Amino acid sequence: RHPLATFFHLFFRVSAIVTYLFCDWFSNSFVACFNVTGRLLVGLRWWNQIDEDGKSHWVFEAKRVPTIAASTEAEARIFWLGLIICPVIWTMFFFSTLFSLKLKWLALVIAGISLQTANLYGYIHCKLGGQKTISRVSSRLFGTADIPKRQSRSISEDGTEEHGKTGTR
Repeated sequence: RHPLATFFHLFFRVSAIVTYLFCDWFSNSFVACFNVTGRLLVGLRWWNQIDEDGKSHWVFEAKRVPTIAASTEAEARIFWLGLIICPVIWTMFFFSTLFSLKLKWLALVIAGISLQTANLYGYIHCKLGGQKTISRVSSRLFGTADIPKRQSRSISEDGTEEHGKTGTR
C-alpha cells in the first residue's frame, strides 16, 4: 500500500484538469490563471501576446511595492531560490541521463531545462526591468553584444509597470 504516492498521483492530475476547466470562472485573463506564484510572491509576471498583425510581443510586468514585510521577504527568497535551483537540478539530470546512456529520457530532460530556464529568464527580465539592463547582465554572463530591441513601458491602473519587447522569436 502506498497511500501518499496514490494521493499525489491523483492530486496533481486532477489539479491540472480542474485548473483547465474552471480557471475561466475566476479570471478572464488567461495569463492570470497560470502566472500566480510570481504575481503573489514577488509582484512579477510575464507573457507573450500576438497582435492582429501576427507580431509577437513579450510583456514583462513588475508591480511597484514601496515596502516589503518580513514574511513577504521570506516568500520572495523561497520563490527565487526555487526558480534558480530547478534549472540547476534539470541540468544535473541532463548530464546524468547522458552519461548513463538513458537517451530515451533525454527529450524530457531537455524540455524540463528549456521550460525552467525560460521561466527564470522571464522573471529576471521582469525584476530588472527594461531591455538595456537585461542585455548588460546577459552580456556580462554570456559574453554577448548589446543588441538593441524595441521597448515599451507603461504603468497600468493598478500600479504595475509593464515592459514590452516587440519582436518575433
